[in-house]
Amino acid sequence: CIMIFGRHVNKYYARYWYMFLLGILATIVVDVVQLEIPNNYGSLIDYLEQEKLTIPLLMAIITNISIIIIILFVGRFLWRICLLGAAIKIERDLRKEMFLHTEKLAQTFFQTNKTGAQMALYTNDIMSIRDCFSDGVIMLIDALFLGTMAFIKMFQLNVPLSLISAIPLLILAMCGGIIGKYMDKKWDARQAAYDKMSDFTQENFSGISVIKAFVKEKEELREFTKINKDNEVKNLDFVKFSTLMEILIDLLISTIMIIIIGYGSYLVKSTDSFTIGDLTRFNSYFGTLIWPMMAVAYLINMRAQGTASLKRISELLDQKIEVKDADDVITDAELNGNIEFKNLNFTYPLSETEVLHNVSFDIKAGETIGIIGHTGSGKTTLVDILTRIYNIPEESVFIDGYDIMKLPIRDVRNLISYVPQDNFLFGATILENIAFSRDEMTVEEAMVYGKLAGVHDDIMGFKDGYMTVIGERGVTLSGGQKQRISIARALAKEAKVLILDDSVSAVDTKTESMILSNLKEYKNGRTIILIAHRVSTVINSDKIILIDDGKIVACGKHQELLENVPMYAEIVHLQELEAELTKDEHEMEVK
Repeated sequence: CIMIFGRHVNKYYARYWYMFLLGILATIVVDVVQLEIPNNYGSLIDYLEQEKLTIPLLMAIITNISIIIIILFVGRFLWRICLLGAAIKIERDLRKEMFLHTEKLAQTFFQTNKTGAQMALYTNDIMSIRDCFSDGVIMLIDALFLGTMAFIKMFQLNVPLSLISAIPLLILAMCGGIIGKYMDKKWDARQAAYDKMSDFTQENFSGISVIKAFVKEKEELREFTKINKDNEVKNLDFVKFSTLMEILIDLLISTIMIIIIGYGSYLVKSTDSFTIGDLTRFNSYFGTLIWPMMAVAYLINMRAQGTASLKRISELLDQKIEVKDADDVITDAELNGNIEFKNLNFTYPLSETEVLHNVSFDIKAGETIGIIGHTGSGKTTLVDILTRIYNIPEESVFIDGYDIMKLPIRDVRNLISYVPQDNFLFGATILENIAFSRDEMTVEEAMVYGKLAGVHDDIMGFKDGYMTVIGERGVTLSGGQKQRISIARALAKEAKVLILDDSVSAVDTKTESMILSNLKEYKNGRTIILIAHRVSTVINSDKIILIDDGKIVACGKHQELLENVPMYAEIVHLQELEAELTKDEHEMEVK
């Protein structure tokens, strides 16, 4: 089958059937009408040869050709609008479907699939499918209808000459099928090389500061040269097969033209039934047939690309959505921020190591809770579970008495405002980043949250203030500025639960103290969860949870833990020593 079909694209034929129908009908009308042009040319030549051409006959021929030209103009306009328009709509819909599906996929998908490879799906692959729906349909109709009707016209003029002309076409059909199979493989290899190059390039540009810091530009250039060379080789392999098909067609067309001119001239001289006008008609019909022959080659090439691309896109769309609402989801729950972990054990997908062991604690609505522990102890995992990034065993985590696995994911995430460790910012203005959770926000409103996050003065120091474009991932900002803008963004959501995951680690203790003081003003009954390495961040919390190696070691106020938990006392002691050393070094620098 020349057309491209698959579970994820078949629906588009039905969705835009009216555009396909009108476009195909317009294409068929164009194909039928344009075959009348050779007949008019042949008649004109016969009249001239027989010296029977009169003014009325000439005007009739000119009128016929003029009408044909008008019909061709309208028809070609219609099929371009309908078929190319339908293809663009399908490209839009399919890309949207891919994006929506990707947004719903679990975190493990993004951990195992590189961004560059995914971007290739949204560019090269989806464009290949669009071409199949636009140029592919046009070529198919021309190959079937224009080619068939041209052959019929040729057979009506002279059967032997038509049969001789058809032999090279049979050779083309057989060779095209063989070459097409190899082109499928070459296209897959080409796309894989492109994915690898995209991944490498994106990773290098994202980590360009690290590459420069370690003076690794030359090494990275050498590695890129290898990848780029591989991409070149794979593309050349594909082009070779594509070119082979085109050269084969050119050779066959030239062969047929020689046959037509030679044998046709012989028929004109040796018979009275085949005139110069007939030879002109036959040659014109074959000239019309050249495009359908070329279209067959292009279709083989295009379908090879489209099939390979559809396979890759289908792999994305067939990815199972693992984190989703339960069948018996509770839709009328009122959530306020009471949180309870009850004997939770958790293992990351794709891992066999349990990262949380029998975790149990509770947080009352309106409390400020500190969670502290060594790197890798499981603090961020607790947040990921609260924001429903992963599935967990039922009856393990409750919000206001409801099992989190039975609550709508959207409601759970709307309840929580989160500042992640990586402080991801979008390449937009500072205002747009702060207002991310809102449909609209004025600069004055954004200033309120900027001041609470202790970043207002920094922002006003920029030339454009809150309208400053911060670049991709906030590249123009310092680590502390990114953290504080991320905090302002979270505060602007005005959620009932605020989670700060090590979100003041890049600021000095004075700024940290100011932000924590502002949070007290902002709190207004909200539940606040502070995850930190520094004890100073959580020291005034209503309750501090000490976690180590995925287990809850202790839970209580700062003074209780300091007096009764050796591990906590050791953390406090080490951080006090660190603070003293830092202070002494600063004083020495001043002197």
